[in-house]
Amino acid sequence: MERGRGRWSSLSRGMLPLLALHTVTEYYRLDRKPPVTAALVAANTIIYLRPTFLHSILPTINQVWFNPHLILKYKDLKRFFLSAFYHLDDSHLVYNMLSLLWEGIQLETSMGSAEFASTVAALVAMSQGITLLLVKSLLLFFDYERPYYQEYAVGFSGVLFAVKVILNAQSDDYTYVHGLLVPTRYAAWPELILIQMFVPGVSFLGHLGGILAGLLFLCLKASYSGANPLRTIIRGLGHALNWPLRFVNCLFRRQRIGGRGTVGGRKTRDTSQMWRCQGCTFDNSGWLSVCEMCGTSRTDDVLSSLSSTDEVQDLSLDELQRRRIQRYGR
Repeated sequence: MERGRGRWSSLSRGMLPLLALHTVTEYYRLDRKPPVTAALVAANTIIYLRPTFLHSILPTINQVWFNPHLILKYKDLKRFFLSAFYHLDDSHLVYNMLSLLWEGIQLETSMGSAEFASTVAALVAMSQGITLLLVKSLLLFFDYERPYYQEYAVGFSGVLFAVKVILNAQSDDYTYVHGLLVPTRYAAWPELILIQMFVPGVSFLGHLGGILAGLLFLCLKASYSGANPLRTIIRGLGHALNWPLRFVNCLFRRQRIGGRGTVGGRKTRDTSQMWRCQGCTFDNSGWLSVCEMCGTSRTDDVLSSLSSTDEVQDLSLDELQRRRIQRYGR
């Protein structure tokens, strides 16, 4: 998040073409294009540009500033939720969207699109709520009103800090944060301090709320083993939107005929990094541990066969036959 400076900066938009070029380049090199990350980048950019045909629909930035006093006094949910998607100027937008591209592509690829969408929706509410709780606590216990309770802030960076915590939670590597070598799983903490020291006008509590939201999300996810209701809703909407496309695809798909080949020269999918769901037979990415279509968990047999794919390719037919007899007894 970035604090208000009295008016919305009107810098030139020379950085936006660089953001567009970087986004296109990143997605061009990917085999699987993460749609939710692309939609988030597009939504934030469109809101910032405010095209003429959306003027009557989109609130102005003055109507959505994240201001704890106004949110609590008037129960203004518009400020609570929408302030995360507004940005002050080009540099604010571009910096956040480049971070979203880097983190979002990795997390969406590993989670799946439906899971990632539900995670981002939860993190928006959690990061904003924790920030509001921190500000109110400072007011109640320390009478600390002016710097934070009356603060105006916007931006997606609080959510990005939460995403970074989740993405790096299981990492044992080290990374550089503005020249400092730190464990990757704790990288958000030094970044929080360094950004506050060297970047004027940022919201410390907004970023801190994002980090705490990421930690809380991990704790809740570890303690809850049931189905994610928000993910189920998003997956259902995705299926409903994709149904017309699947129907048209079935109408025009060329049928398999006798012989060894298929008519039309369809490409064979590379299954070396895929696994097939035992429940619905959908081919999932090797990054996923549950089926993206039906939520069925990946079986141990599939995991073991995927991890040993390269080894099997190097074995002779006799050796494969011998191992199959040892395993199954026939």
